[in-house]
Formats: sequence, C-alpha cells, structure tokens
Amino acid sequence: MQRVEKMIAVLLWVALTAGVCIAQSQQTEPTEPSENVISGTVAAVGYPVGGGGTKVTMVGQSAASQASGEAKVEAKRGGTDVSLKVAGMPQPTVLGPEFLTYVLWTVTPDGTTTNLGEIPIDKTGQGKLDATAQSQTFALIVTAEPYYAVHIPSELVVLVNETRKNTKGKIYPDNSYKLMRRSEYAKQGNPLALTPDLKKIPLDIYEARNAVEIAKSRGAEQYAPEIFSKAQSSLQMAENALTQDSGKNQVISASRQTIQFAEDARALAVRRETAQRIEKEKQDAAASAAAKAKAAADARAAEEARRQAELTAAKEGQMKAEAAAQAAQASAQQAALQAKEQAARDEAARARAATEALRAELLRQLNDVLQTTDSPRGLVVNMADVLFETAKYALSSDAQLKLAKLSGIIQAHPGLNLAIEGYTDTTGTADFNMTLSQQRADTVRTFLIAQGLSPDTITAKGLGESNPIADNSTAAGRKLNRRVEIIVSGSVIGVQISN
Repeated sequence: MQRVEKMIAVLLWVALTAGVCIAQSQQTEPTEPSENVISGTVAAVGYPVGGGGTKVTMVGQSAASQASGEAKVEAKRGGTDVSLKVAGMPQPTVLGPEFLTYVLWTVTPDGTTTNLGEIPIDKTGQGKLDATAQSQTFALIVTAEPYYAVHIPSELVVLVNETRKNTKGKIYPDNSYKLMRRSEYAKQGNPLALTPDLKKIPLDIYEARNAVEIAKSRGAEQYAPEIFSKAQSSLQMAENALTQDSGKNQVISASRQTIQFAEDARALAVRRETAQRIEKEKQDAAASAAAKAKAAADARAAEEARRQAELTAAKEGQMKAEAAAQAAQASAQQAALQAKEQAARDEAARARAATEALRAELLRQLNDVLQTTDSPRGLVVNMADVLFETAKYALSSDAQLKLAKLSGIIQAHPGLNLAIEGYTDTTGTADFNMTLSQQRADTVRTFLIAQGLSPDTITAKGLGESNPIADNSTAAGRKLNRRVEIIVSGSVIGVQISN
C-alpha cells in the first residue's frame, strides 16, 4: 500500500513539474507597477577577466547594522565566481514576520538585478554562498526576502558591497536599481507571522507556505488561477511528504517547486491586474469624452435650428414687404440681400465659436492626462522623459496608462491627426540622440495604434537635439529638452499640420 502511495505521489510530481516547465516557457520576465517599487543606488565594480581573485567588504545597513561579511570575486571567460561569507546576521523574522531568508543579488550599471541564490544562516548568524554571475561588472547586495525565488530585491537591504584599497577593478558609483516595497509581501498585514521551528521542519516548507499566502493576498486566485492552483497542489504534496515522513529531500524538492509556482502566480497576477486597470481607465476616459462631445453636438444642433428659424422669418418678412408695396420692391430686395450677407457672417462667426469651444474643451481634457499647450501648429501634448527608462525607449507602466487615456479622448473626436516628435538633450552623440528620439516617437505611435487609433492619422519623427526649449548647459534644461511631443491637429479644431 505504501509503495502505491509513493508511486502516485511521484506521478503527480512529474505532472506538476511538466506544467511549470510549459508555463515558464510561455512567460516573460514579469514587470512590477511603479507603485510597487522604489529606487536604490549602489556602486558597481568592473572586475578584470583573468586578473585573479579580489575581495570586497559587505557592510551592514540600517536594517542590520551589526551584520558584516566579505566576498571573493574572480572574473573568468565563462562567468564570474562569487564566494560570499557573512556574519552577525539576525534571523530574518526579526526584521519582519514576512521575511524568512536572505538572497544575494548582482546589480549591473544599467540597473538589472539578478538573484544569485539563497544564503543559509545558522543560529550564530553566519552563512556562506558560492555562486556564478554571468556579468563581470556588478555590485553585490544582500536582502531579506519572504522566500528564495523572488524576481526583484526587497527594500529591506541588509548588506551592500564596499571596495577595499586593494580591490582590483574599475568603480562605477551611484547605479540606480529597483527594490520591491515590503508591503507587496504583506498586502493585508503579515500573511502568516511564522516563527520557524527548523529542528522539526525545513526552512523551505515555511517559505513555500509564505509564498502561497503572499500570492493569494495579491489576487492570484482571481488573476492567475491556472498557476496558483498548481502552487496549492504542490504545497499539499509538500505537507503530505512532511506528515508522512517521506524524507527531507522530497519535502525540500516539493517546497521549492511550490515557491516557484507561487512567485510566478504572484507576478502574473500583478501584471494582469495592472493591465485590467489600464483598460478600465481607457474605457472611462473614452466614455467621458464621448458624453462631452455629444453635449457639444447637441448645443450646435440647437444653435443651427435657431439660425434656420431666423432665416425663415427673414424670408417671410421679405415676401410680405413685396406684396404690400410694389414701389418699394427695389428697397426690399436690397434689404433682403443685406440680411443674407449678415446671416452668412453670423453663421461663419458661430462656426468659428463652435470650433474654438471644441478646441478649448479638447485642450482641457488632454491637460487632465498630460501637460498640453495651445500653439499655431495645434495642441502640443508634452511627454517628459521620466515616462521612459533612462536612455531607453520602452514605455513605463505610468506612460502606458496616460497614453491609454489619451487614445480614449482622441477616439471620441473623429477627424484629429497626431504628429509625434521625439527630442533629446545634447548629451551623447548626435547620431545616438537622433536614433533614440526616433525610437521613442515610434514606440508612442505603435502603442497608440495598438489602442485602436488609425495608423493613417499618426506620424512619428525623431528630431534628436534640435528645437531645444531650455538651456542644455544645465541639468534642469537638459531634463526639459528630453521629451516626446504629440501635436494634435485637424480641421475640427481649426488647424491642420503642414508637413
């Protein structure tokens, strides 16, 4: 009977493992919404290949000032070996009930963080980890985490590397990178408030329980049920293996599989919830713009009816005057002609007023989303470069949200054209700046087309360093010059861009 139960457990394990392999092959590295992350800075070291090993000191931060350590780093052609030793580390739960372990990270100068592995800590606060990094230029940090398989380091940074006088390598100071807010792992307070009893239960099973609870608190049951159900099944297998004393290796293997499922479910839930929120914002903006456009159209129709009534009354008066006095026919005809000319002038004035009113309303709606100014070319929507990654052209989640709202407004006003122009400051070469400005303009155009706008109504052009709006010799001026402008035009608002 026990042999049959073990065979069933193995078959279930194989099925779950196959499932996660398929899921991982279909998913890309998850991104987090801007409200879930904060920024940190750290100095990186470019380690010379073939220069032999060198050491850096690991310095305790405010979360664990008594902690310390050192790392021996040796860059080779196939990767960079890192041998880390730490001491004086507090038990992770001391820093917060949601934290159960420590993870070593590399941070490259472009802000990319890579999880090198979990650092096991003994009762005395000592631990070590040997790992291999793919890059040869990076910083080393240690963070407290709820489980080992996290994608982004938490904001609870415990150790940061610091070079010594004899450290070999080039120093790259103040490299910015992203940190996960600790509230992301305790959305409704502390998920489990666990106090691990490592004499009886492996740390991995506590991490597995924590990972499942955190994914659940982040809405994985609703937004990623296909992966979350696998995490729950895998956790049950780990708990069964623990209860049935099936062996430590089986418990650890099932627990680690659970952690990976749960982290994938949490990340996918975050991504899907963010996409759903952006879509709702777009729909709300489009509905609001459509309602206001309808009200404006109704007002114009009422004005046209009043104008027609006035014209009809003028014609009737003219006919009565002709019937009453043949002698005054010439004078009446002249009066009627003057009345028509005045009516035409009035109609033209009303049309201009309606166009100006629509232009003013559209300016107000766009200003609710992004800074917009009126100009002879049209309504100029300014996207600051903070909506892009530094020196890159990928849109941030905040930029996608704003552009989704803008597309909803534009769709509510047929007849509008968009000219997207990308600009940079004078930092870097002219060719690089021209390419970057074109890439950013093309990225904005592609996103707006994906939101339903017609490609025939949108152009994109990179103008590089040209047309600065501020002094490039100052940081503040360069920040203003790094921008993407969207010029909104069309006969319906009284202006048409001439390219």
